[in-house]
Amino acid sequence: MGTTIISPTFLSAYLLLLCLVCCLKEGYGLERRATAESHHLEHSHTIQVTSLLPSSICSPATKELNKKSSLRVVHKHGPCSQLHRQDKANIPTDAEILRQDEARVKSIHLKLARSSGSSNVDQIDATNLPAKDGSVVGSGNYVVTVGLGTPKKDLTLIFDTGSDITWTQCQPCAGSCYQQLDPVFAPSQSSTYSNISCNSTTCNSLASATGIKPRCSSACVYGIQYGDMSFSIGFFAKETLTLTSADVFKDFLFGCGQNNQGLFRGAAGLIGLGRDKLSLPSQTALKYKGVFSYCLPSSASSTGFLSFGDTGASKSVKFITLSTVSQRSAFYGIDITGISVGGQKLSIAASVFTAGGAIIDSGTVITWLPPTAYC
Repeated sequence: MGTTIISPTFLSAYLLLLCLVCCLKEGYGLERRATAESHHLEHSHTIQVTSLLPSSICSPATKELNKKSSLRVVHKHGPCSQLHRQDKANIPTDAEILRQDEARVKSIHLKLARSSGSSNVDQIDATNLPAKDGSVVGSGNYVVTVGLGTPKKDLTLIFDTGSDITWTQCQPCAGSCYQQLDPVFAPSQSSTYSNISCNSTTCNSLASATGIKPRCSSACVYGIQYGDMSFSIGFFAKETLTLTSADVFKDFLFGCGQNNQGLFRGAAGLIGLGRDKLSLPSQTALKYKGVFSYCLPSSASSTGFLSFGDTGASKSVKFITLSTVSQRSAFYGIDITGISVGGQKLSIAASVFTAGGAIIDSGTVITWLPPTAYC
């Protein structure tokens, strides 16, 4: 494997590191148990420029999909994705990706400020969220397919380690629904759907997961807004969630969206994988012990997987210790010690990386560093 020198311009526009999470060839794992987080404290990885460029042919990772409790992960804009085939004309440009990323990073900083108590969760009205030029969900280059309801309806959802609540568009779309690939979920056709009552402790728990105080309209109403001002508003409900034929969860709490805006580009909604008690890992902790791992495709033309539970790891997997970004933060973090380009370590002071840690976010395309790193 030869060393490739990447120019700063190319690095800014194309470096799909997603905050140094796993790629398919190396198989990094992200797990929430301390005993599985620190096999190795430090690890370096060489990125090949060719691995960032998609092929027109899908290369499935069939071996990993044989694992129990695993979902197939595809890049939303790659040839392995049905969404890509449906919406080729609207694949974002490099400039759009950069703008979307910048908006998402700002929203992450706001969420961190809220978790530290420096911002009031009541500042945004859940019944009147603004819709601006939202290009994507504010997360979102990777999707998985899960089942919801009884009988089960398959839905293609973005998975997001930087969000907590899971939601999908729901009929009758009393406000508005954007166009999605799958049929919009119909609660009236499911025998296991039920709304959450307004005055319940479950309804009140929404504030920590969404940053927005819940409202009441015959039942509990959630609201969630993303960095690009895209949003979803609807009924907070419980339903049967099917991950695989052997992994079925009754009374799973999720958002049934009645007013959803932003160019979500075909996905039916979003899976929240954060640390909050309403996230999917937290709600399934009795079975999976709060453990999940994922392997992102090494390019947009290959597939990866999202696995739940301690499925075991191959010898090729490298681990680093997860750090605490904030005591009350739902984000996952790591500590960066340095960055090298073309084998040459960049002259960035170590204090730049140790100031606050780095957030691992599956919805951020470009690796963002503090402003002082670029001086």
